[in-house]
Parts: sequence; C-alpha cells; structure tokens
Amino acid sequence: MNHPAPPVAARRPFAAELVDKLREAFGNRFSTSEAVRVHHGRDESRYDPQLPDAVVFASSTEDVLAAVKLCAQYGAPIIPYGSGSSLEGHLLAVEGGVSIDLSGMNRVLSINAEDLTATVEPGISRKQLNESLRDTGLFFPIDPGADASIGGMSATRASGTNAVRYGTMRENVLGLTAVLADGRVIKTGTRARKSSAGYDLTRLFVGSEGTLGVITEITVRLYPQPEAVSAAVCAFHSMADAVRAVIETIQTGVPIARVEFIDSLAVRAINRHSNLTLREAPTLFFEFHGTAASVEEQAQQVQEIAAHNGGEGFEWATRPEERSRLWNARHNAYFAMLQLQPGCRAVTTDVCVPISRLAECVIETEADLKTSPLLCPIVGHVGDGNFHVLMLLDPGKPEEIEEAERLNRRIVERALAMDGTCTGEHGVGLHKMDFLAEEHGADAVDTMRAIKHALDPHNLMNPGKIFAWTA
Repeated sequence: MNHPAPPVAARRPFAAELVDKLREAFGNRFSTSEAVRVHHGRDESRYDPQLPDAVVFASSTEDVLAAVKLCAQYGAPIIPYGSGSSLEGHLLAVEGGVSIDLSGMNRVLSINAEDLTATVEPGISRKQLNESLRDTGLFFPIDPGADASIGGMSATRASGTNAVRYGTMRENVLGLTAVLADGRVIKTGTRARKSSAGYDLTRLFVGSEGTLGVITEITVRLYPQPEAVSAAVCAFHSMADAVRAVIETIQTGVPIARVEFIDSLAVRAINRHSNLTLREAPTLFFEFHGTAASVEEQAQQVQEIAAHNGGEGFEWATRPEERSRLWNARHNAYFAMLQLQPGCRAVTTDVCVPISRLAECVIETEADLKTSPLLCPIVGHVGDGNFHVLMLLDPGKPEEIEEAERLNRRIVERALAMDGTCTGEHGVGLHKMDFLAEEHGADAVDTMRAIKHALDPHNLMNPGKIFAWTA
C-alpha cells in the first residue's frame, strides 16, 4: 500500500530559543497554540494531521525572509501555507518545523493592462484577483475549482476547468520572487512574453510544491474578458460516448473554453448538493467564449458532434446567473461527492493521458471501479485528457484504505502505460511519491534531487514531499 501515514519519528528537534526569537520578531503574528497548529497541519487529503511546531503569519517578503533566516539558523523545516486546499498531503509537517502562512499577503501589486499582466502576492485567491480586475476588462482564467491561492496554484502547477483553452499555471506565470532556504531572494522572469536568457527558473519553481523556496510574488498573464459567453449541459448513454464526443470536438479544432465530464454518480451528488435536476447519466458541461457569432458557431458544431455520439437534451445556460449556478455546482463537486457517504474521507487521484488514449483509459478505469465495493465517482477536465477519481472510504477500516490504494495504483499505472502522467494537476505531495520514478526514470528523479540539494542542502523546504531525501 503506497499511502502510509507520515512517520512521526522523522520529526526534527525544535529549539526553544527559536520560539523566543520568532515571537520577538513577529509578536502576535506568531503562534504555537494547538488550534492554530492543527489548522496548518492538515489539508483535504485523507492523511491524519501532522502539526508544525509553530506558525508565522507573514505580511511581506521581508517577513518571509526573516522567518526563513531564523529557521535556517536553527535547522527548522519550513512549510509554505496558502489556503489549505491541497489534496495530496503537501501541507503536512511530517518533520515538524514552522508553517509560514501567506494568506495575509493578498495584495495586487500592479496591473499592467496594456501588457495583459498583473503582479500579485501569493496569498491572493483567484476570485480576489478577478474581483480586482473586474473594471479593467481583463480576467485571470486558471480555475482549479477550489478558491485556491495564486501562490499555491503556482507551487502545484495547477490548471482546472479552463485549461483546454487558456493553458495551465506553467504557461501563465511569467515571473516570480522567491526566498531560498539560505536567505537569498531571487527574481525570475520579466513581464516580457518570451526570453532566451539563461535557465528558465520560473518554470523550475512552478510545480516545485514548496520544496525549493517560498514564493512571495507572482507575475501572471491576463486575458480580455470575452464579448460573449454561453454554457451548455448534455447527457450521454455511456462514459465512452461522452469522452468520444470530447475527443472529436478537440480534434475538430473547436476552440471551446471549458469541457467538463461528470459520471452518473457525480451527477447524483451534485443534484443533491446544489438542488439541480440534471439527468443522472454521464454528462458534459461546456462553455464557449468569443464574439456572439463565434460562440453560436462553436456551440452549433459541438451540439452536432454530441448528437452524433448519442448526446441528448443539450440544455443552454446563457444568462450569467444560470452559468454561475451551473459552474458553482461543478466547483462544489468534491464536497458534494463526500456527502454521498457521510462521515467518509476521500482518497483522490488524478491522471492525464494523451487525448487519443482518453476514451480507452476512462473506459478501463470505469470497469475497474465497477468491481470495487467503494463508491468511486469520476469527474474530469477531459478537454486536456485529465480526469479525477474520488474513492470514498471509512478511514477506520484498513481494508477500505487498502482497496482505494489498489485502485489508485491501477489507475496510475494504466495512465503511465499510455504515455500519460501520474498527476495532471494535484501534484505529487506525499501520495504520488512512489510513482515519480516510474514516470520519469531514476536518473531524472536523481536530477531533481540534485537541484534540491543545490538550492536546499539541509532539506529545510517542505521536506518529505515529491521524493525521498538522500544525504
């Protein structure tokens, strides 16, 4: 079973003198209370909490720098914390240390409307950023569902519902500021749209999951708000029909903004949670952006493709409040699905495969899940080959945890065999560490580890995540 509890024995000693110095530096923005530590020692994963020894609430790069220097002096681990919505155990303080809470660093530092960029602090959420942009005619499109922080989204290389048209955080972060483990502050990238100057350090930190440094500023791409937006829902007889409709849509070149898949079990959960009346069948959610004429043309093309694949009841949501209700229901799907089995926890997995293998991967996964005693709804950003499975279980029953991990391994190994990845957007954290070498090979993981050694030789930055440390 590759989902072990984080080893408590690995915790490092925490110096009383460090507590005194952090309290002196941060006053009431420093805490060792159990309630605060519990809040910062858990995420949305199935793992039990692993508490940091202390929490610092940062309000500037200078605060982060001061905290990192003190932690480095005393050899204390550092865990960056944003909104706490991680699904793979990224935030757990498996070796103790200090959680640096960046949620108070939530300012928009600059908006450069003519260049279509904004520079923000890491604690700002995507909704807060878009609220700040509302009067500019621009928006930030990356939407992972949860109202995650921009810093956390950068650290996990997040994507979400709009990625099929606008890309992921990899394409939409132009530069950043980070505090390294030894107290250096580096700036990567510029506001220019491209560069050939040296190593791409921005991309190195985007997806590093807090293991290389603490991100304190991010410059992101913005996009013009579309002139017209429409959304639609369509039900299908089978998952295979729905996925084939998506594949044909992508291969035809229709520039859809979003296309989301939910299976019949997930539809049932969403109906109950959001008071909707969707047909309980495999369902696609579509959204179209563009001019009024282009949106109408896109929608017509997709409706024809859906009908060709057995799609029925193509329903439109053109008014903003209708679209908001529809997408809010999709965004709340995780919590809706937890309510299918009250008191349960979820082991989640997400994989991504080439679009040409998506139907095969989803169909074989569905067959696996039907043989399991666990409730396992499927949702997916299938426009880019990414889908998620939630395996609902009783955390007090080891046999259910073992079954969930058996399913997880089959799903991941199937994706890897199809030239896919073990995680499309959740990140590695603790849960996917075993699969990294299978995906990239031992030499590639050793190269990642060498970079970690170079930037963080004492393994202070979010230790125990992505891959095992070797001295």
